[in-house]
Amino acid sequence: MTAAWISPATYIQGPGELTRLGTRAASYGKHALLLCDSTIHERYGTCIAGSFSASACTCRSEITDEPCTQRTVQRLADLSRTEGCCPIIGVGGGRIMDLAKAAACEAGVPVIVCPTSASTDAPCSALSVLYTEQGAPDRYLYLPAGPDLVLVDSAVIASSPVRLTVAGMGDALSTWFEARACHACRTANHEGGVATAAAFALAHTCLDALLSRGIQAKQDLEAGVLSEAVEQIIEANILLSGIGFENCGLSAAHAIHDGLTHLPECRTMYHGEKVAFGTLVQLILEQAPDEELAQIYRFCISVGLPVTLGQLGLSAVTDALLQQIAQAVCVENSTVFRLPVPVSAEVVADALRAADALGKHFLYTD
Repeated sequence: MTAAWISPATYIQGPGELTRLGTRAASYGKHALLLCDSTIHERYGTCIAGSFSASACTCRSEITDEPCTQRTVQRLADLSRTEGCCPIIGVGGGRIMDLAKAAACEAGVPVIVCPTSASTDAPCSALSVLYTEQGAPDRYLYLPAGPDLVLVDSAVIASSPVRLTVAGMGDALSTWFEARACHACRTANHEGGVATAAAFALAHTCLDALLSRGIQAKQDLEAGVLSEAVEQIIEANILLSGIGFENCGLSAAHAIHDGLTHLPECRTMYHGEKVAFGTLVQLILEQAPDEELAQIYRFCISVGLPVTLGQLGLSAVTDALLQQIAQAVCVENSTVFRLPVPVSAEVVADALRAADALGKHFLYTD
């Protein structure tokens, strides 16, 4: 089967990179369209404007708090064409990055993505999530290529709430285990091929970084220190996990996340927090060795990721609730079926119950 590789064209990470945004943008065009929300503009607008003051590239800022809908994407693409803007730059969280990627694709211009947290691996992906005008999920927009530049200011990331970076660790935690499952099933990636050896190796490197530096990185972030451990975790959360999931594929961990997202009680939890619990469920579905299960449970507990349904906001765990989640997980074409073992709603409900019980065991007996 053909192998395929997907990635951003360029990735740059380091403290102070936001002050060099204008200089970086000049490599892609002469008049940039910068997208950010009102909060990011208030916090970093002066810094961003200063980065363009000595640049050969001018900048037109568009502050938007609109959702990432097809209408908003079209409006921003039309604005780019009308004003001759190239590149389009998105500075902020997932919504802004999705808008920038989609609008740049529609307008046919390069895109630069500047995440302000390391809460997910979305910055490196060739994907935007679109919503309806009413705010409901609409569809995934698969783009022909990853971002032209992912520019990560690690000092900006380190100043974001620690919980966001920890949630990013939860998202990244699934990367190797989902890659391993998809490899066993020979699942095609977004380009229709299997993962290259390079992508598979990076997925495992992502897990190695989390287990070896994750605890130290959290402690350093809480102390306000931008350490080498923090830099490595930022790279793991954004780059290694991003390349890993997009090249190797998603499996049960993200399917469990999707099932939990249907519950109102879980909607205050971050994406990576739900994915972390989904990873534990996936390991149980795969009948992972006891040593591996213990290692991942203890890692989650040590950095503050949820290991029980109660920690996800579900105080009353009943058979009916478990069946409800399992039915939502096992919908047609769900990635939960990308496992080298048979899966059904009943099996998933049992795995949810077992993951919750094992989480309580490690929480209260270690």
